[in-house]
Amino acid sequence: MRNSKRSIVSLFIYVLGLSFASAGYTTTLKVCYDQWPPMTIFPTASAPQRGVIIDMLEHIYSEQGYTLEYYEVPLARGLDMVSEGMCDMLPEFLYTKNPDNGFIYADEPTFAYDSAFVIRRGDPWRYDGVSSLTGRRIATGPGWDYSSMSADYQDYIDDPKNAQSVEVIAGDHDVIDRILEMIRSHRVDVYADNELVLQYVLNQLDLHDSLQVVRPGLEKPLVEMPIFSKQIPSEKRQILINIWNEGRLAMKGEPQQMLLDQYQISLGNQ
Repeated sequence: MRNSKRSIVSLFIYVLGLSFASAGYTTTLKVCYDQWPPMTIFPTASAPQRGVIIDMLEHIYSEQGYTLEYYEVPLARGLDMVSEGMCDMLPEFLYTKNPDNGFIYADEPTFAYDSAFVIRRGDPWRYDGVSSLTGRRIATGPGWDYSSMSADYQDYIDDPKNAQSVEVIAGDHDVIDRILEMIRSHRVDVYADNELVLQYVLNQLDLHDSLQVVRPGLEKPLVEMPIFSKQIPSEKRQILINIWNEGRLAMKGEPQQMLLDQYQISLGNQ
């Protein structure tokens, strides 16, 4: 009987080993992401940090046995790679009720970000609806969409009548840096963004003596969600989504604040 039991145990271990080997094919998570410090950052040899969201993602999935493989690409390319199945997911994308057919949103957002404006220090201007933008030179990036935070603001910067007051700043990874330098040098006046992004960039550029972040920002928070490729088999994709949903909820509170502290930023009430 003892030998028989040993054979059964050996067979069980063998089958279990095969199961783990088979599961190994699904334990690499391919992640596309763009540069949006401090939330997502392209690391360098001298600055290896990948950002708040990537740190969070790494924690959540590595605890479940996944190895993360990163592709640092512009946002448009990342979206294409997710749609084509070259990447399994992209950790932050603007939530919309009518998503692209190439991906599916998770249920839990990364964050619902409050926005704010950055202006020159001492400037008394504050945002009070689009009427308060009259006479102000507004900075933005190419194709940037604010409509989920304020349809009126997006309409204002899209209106050809306001073209002389809107500066679209092109560039690769340094657009926000360039915009803040332009505000400091009086070439533009105001810029709206995620409050955490503004805190971080002002810290990095040491511009607090010249610029300030002011509120209120735009009317609604910016809700960003992870997206997952439709090219992933539906059962596997749902497992990945469930891991994110449960992991993100578990990161609330102190674990989240510890991540934010690493980047010297703070989030109001989340």
